[in-house]
This record gives sequence, structure tokens and C-alpha cells, in this order.
Amino acid sequence: MTIKRQRLADEVAEQLTSQIKEGQFLIGDKLPTEPALMEIFGVGRSTIREAIRNLSHAGLVRVQQGLGTFVEQSAASETLSDRLLRAKGKDLNDVRQLIELKIAEKAASNRTLADIEEMRRHLQQRDEMAQAHQAIRCIEADIQFHMSIARAAKSEIMLDLYKTIAGHLQDYFLELFADTEKFIETQRLHEDLLDSIIAQDPYLAWHAAAQITGQPVANI
Repeated sequence: MTIKRQRLADEVAEQLTSQIKEGQFLIGDKLPTEPALMEIFGVGRSTIREAIRNLSHAGLVRVQQGLGTFVEQSAASETLSDRLLRAKGKDLNDVRQLIELKIAEKAASNRTLADIEEMRRHLQQRDEMAQAHQAIRCIEADIQFHMSIARAAKSEIMLDLYKTIAGHLQDYFLELFADTEKFIETQRLHEDLLDSIIAQDPYLAWHAAAQITGQPVANI
């Protein structure tokens, strides 16, 4: 099967992943040799090696020098998205911190006037709901505020990543916070974050987000 000359290594990796998922190769099975794979897919040696490297990094196969490449786990195993959704406590906050710091930095560089208005609206609602002791609506406004920052970053991959954890974060906050005290305490930090984004200062935005997402998890 000859495949398109576009993202060749990715295409080969995807097709091998599909074959593993469909059961053509089981855990412990040895994949065909490099020359055989080159003939099967109609590509060069470097493409095959890159594809195998991608699968190895994903944990699907292991390469044993002198022996070959072996299936390490089923492609039906837990995906990164599943892992993110399963994360809790410190693990979840670590992921959140990693994403939100970069999102804040990029939002400061790429935000538009429309983005600013959206962020202001959600932040104001966050404050109003916190002052009214409406925990559920306050948490919803908090998540929407950070989601609007992700949109302002103008990075589809970062927005997708944040969307992946946003619902999980909301559920986690609902379990963690019975009242809005912490949201009232951290309102100023969120206003500082917005101010730094409006000022188009990536450095200050990064540090404001770091303060918001810093340990312990209860520091929102």
C-alpha cells in the first residue's frame, strides 16, 4: 500500500496503530522488519524509523537492538485524553498549571479587544457570584474566565487541551469548595492576570497565572 507523500511518518504510525488496535499485532508480537515495512508502505528507511520512534514514544512498541520491534501495549489502552480526565488532586493541578501558564503568556501577546470584553464579563460574574455565595455559579464563571483566556491565546492545540480538562476541573472544584471563600480571596489575583493580559505583558501574565495555579491546589 503506497501512501501519500504528506506527513509520511505520521501516516505510517497511524496505520500501524490501527493494525495493532484491530488485533493484527498483539502484545508481545514482533513487527515486520524495516525492509518489509518499507515495501509494505512504499516509503524510505528514515520514514519507517521515525514512525517506529513515534510509536515507541507513545508507549505502543519497544525497540530491542538486534532483536526487532515488539508491541508493548494495545492501541485500545488508555489515551492521553483519558489520562487527563482521570487525573485528580495534585496531578490535575500540575496539568492545569502547565497549560494555564503558557496560555496566559500567549493571551497577553495575542488578545483582541473582543477577547478583553469576554474576559472582563466572566471575571465580573465570578466576583458577583462569589460575593453572593453562589458556589456553583462562581465555579462556572471561574472556568469560563480561564476558557476565555485560552481562546485569547489563539492556539487551537492549547484551547483543545484546556477544554479537555475544563469540565474535570469544574467537577473537582465542586467537590473541593463548599463555599466561595477561596474565590473571594483570589479575585485580586485574577484581576491582576487580566490587567497583565490587557497590558500585553507576557511576563507578568505568566507570573500572575503561576500565583493563581500554585500549590496547594486550594489556591485558585
